[in-house]
Amino acid sequence: MDSTVTGLILAGGEGRRMGGADKGLLDYRGKPLIAHVIERFAPQVGRLLISANRNLDAYRAFGYPVVCDTADERFGPLAGIAAGLSACTTPWLAVVPCDCPALPVDLVPRLMAGVGARSLAIAATAEGTQPTFLLCRRDLLPSVEARLAAGERKLMAWCRAQGAVEVEFPDAVAFRNLNTPEELAKET
Repeated sequence: MDSTVTGLILAGGEGRRMGGADKGLLDYRGKPLIAHVIERFAPQVGRLLISANRNLDAYRAFGYPVVCDTADERFGPLAGIAAGLSACTTPWLAVVPCDCPALPVDLVPRLMAGVGARSLAIAATAEGTQPTFLLCRRDLLPSVEARLAAGERKLMAWCRAQGAVEVEFPDAVAFRNLNTPEELAKET
């Protein structure tokens, strides 16, 4: 556990590819997807937050504070990160999505080791970058807010603008998101 890092689980999406279902609450091997993420992620951080925009009581039942996007319009992961950074009380915020039950149990230590003097690190595999798995300094909040105020939604564009360092992970399967009913059915 790293007490300098607050963890944020992104569960605020609309679940369009999942037929509108709230992905974090979908059953995966006998429990909600987010429960698997919490088990692997919570031991890596000093404090944990959940970013959600619906079913707030269900998410609060996991015992962690829930933060919501500030705008009525959904701006995707960048808005969830802004909400997380606003609530963050540690120097660093680590972010993961709610639909990745096999995320690496050493994600935060590896991102922290790789960030160096930069303010932002994102995971990468042989299959490409994984920008929803990131570690950033709390002081990046103004840059996220400026992007959102300008109507920008692209997480990767923001990461590049911050000079993000990519930290290589060998196991691409650990970053597999369950985005569709077919992917979820195949894995259960």
